Amino acid sequence: MAAQKTTLDLTLKIWRQPGPAAAGRFETRKAKGIPDSASFLEMLDIVNQEIIAEGGYPVAFDHDCREGICGMCSLTINGMPHGPNRGVTTCQTHMRSFRSGDTIFIEPFRAKAFPVIRDLAVDRRAFDRIIQAGGYISVRTGSAPEANSLQVPKQDADAAFAAAACIGCGACVAACKNASAMLFVSAKVAHLNALPQGKAEATRRTLAMVKAMDAEGFGNCTNQYECEAVCPKQISADNIRMLNRDYRRAALSDSLG
Repeated sequence: MAAQKTTLDLTLKIWRQPGPAAAGRFETRKAKGIPDSASFLEMLDIVNQEIIAEGGYPVAFDHDCREGICGMCSLTINGMPHGPNRGVTTCQTHMRSFRSGDTIFIEPFRAKAFPVIRDLAVDRRAFDRIIQAGGYISVRTGSAPEANSLQVPKQDADAAFAAAACIGCGACVAACKNASAMLFVSAKVAHLNALPQGKAEATRRTLAMVKAMDAEGFGNCTNQYECEAVCPKQISADNIRMLNRDYRRAALSDSLG
């Protein structure tokens, strides 16, 4: 006997904003018969199909891989970046996390450095500019060496790998009361500075990326760890401590010439 499918009837409060300079508002919409097996983005797809059939303009939202890899699905759900479940992105959130009859508030990530493009889609190119300021290795590292010729302590390798898991979604910024980007920047700095290949440019990289972060208008970190709590890849706030250490060293080295 086939298992009976469970569906949900929901009330959605969706942020609608025609453009960056326009005033936004919550629009109330009923979403009926939503399969609890659907992802949150699939639920929005269903809603958009209904809106289009009615002759309306569909809700704009960012998405790409829908596999928790790209970081595009930047939605605030009931006040939580990416929704109620820890360690997952919006696209990995399924409707079985909700109950029939629920009211769900859906908003864009809120931050001065992430201006709204339309509805739920925000401009996160500020992150790209921070990466362009120094989040790479440009020095010559030579041809491919034998795999074991450059030894890296396991602790350093593990720390670099964990930091490199950051997908740049911006949930850390959206959760922080100051809209700080310290968790993102510290992860990008840490995964390069921890490895031998990145140490040659560590001073320049750290100073350049922190300067770019400040120039984009992100706020300061007050160590309340909202960023770590909502990060879908569970990036550790210990990276912020390491960034502060590296920045002090870099600033001192730069001042001494």
